[in-house]
Amino acid sequence: MAREFIDCHCHLSANEFTQDIDDVLLRAKKTGVKALVAVTEGASEFEKVIQLSKTYPGFVFPCFGIHPLQGSGKDLHSVKVQDLEPFLPLFQKHRDNIVAVGEIGLDFTPWNVHSRSAAKVTIATMKELGISQALLHNFAGKPSVAMEGVQAGFSFSFPPAVSKTEQRAKLIRQIPLEHICLETDSPALGLDNHVRNEPGNITISCEYIAKVKGISPGVVMEVTTQNALRLFPRLKI
Repeated sequence: MAREFIDCHCHLSANEFTQDIDDVLLRAKKTGVKALVAVTEGASEFEKVIQLSKTYPGFVFPCFGIHPLQGSGKDLHSVKVQDLEPFLPLFQKHRDNIVAVGEIGLDFTPWNVHSRSAAKVTIATMKELGISQALLHNFAGKPSVAMEGVQAGFSFSFPPAVSKTEQRAKLIRQIPLEHICLETDSPALGLDNHVRNEPGNITISCEYIAKVKGISPGVVMEVTTQNALRLFPRLKI
């Protein structure tokens, strides 16, 4: 079986990849990664991911979003609708190129840990809005809350770092494989906090999910790839 992974959430426009992005993506390809969804944290990255998608057509797919927390230190603040308005023309300009909208969400903690304090509200809000196609990345909510998302048709993705916490194992056991995707969230959330994470490490997520569920990594790879293709219709591999 050919190795075909899809990294559904990575930050290729991050400064950590500026010097060697070509090598990083080559390693990912050698690992078996067939497509990467490159998300943004701010509008300043929009053009950068578009350029990456042009440099690596059919491999890097742009995803525009505004992180719910902006700034750092004393300047850290929650994003408001008016913060997005100046950049709406960019969404319009590239609407035919982006595969999804993200990174977006709710963040109720002071330390930018997504959905750890907002999972229930996030899922409830999306259901109220009638959203049926959504990926909750690096999900860390309760299994009972996750099942509400499963019932709504949402998907969940997990980076390599989840293999370090038993709490995530309980969550992964309960979520049906048909609602799971793979991600690295690179350059963050690798096995070692002090080592840059890369898309090529998608195999770590795959193997951990397989171990937790008691199935083969090949099955996890195949099902999660099909899940991603269904979730992101514009992905072509």
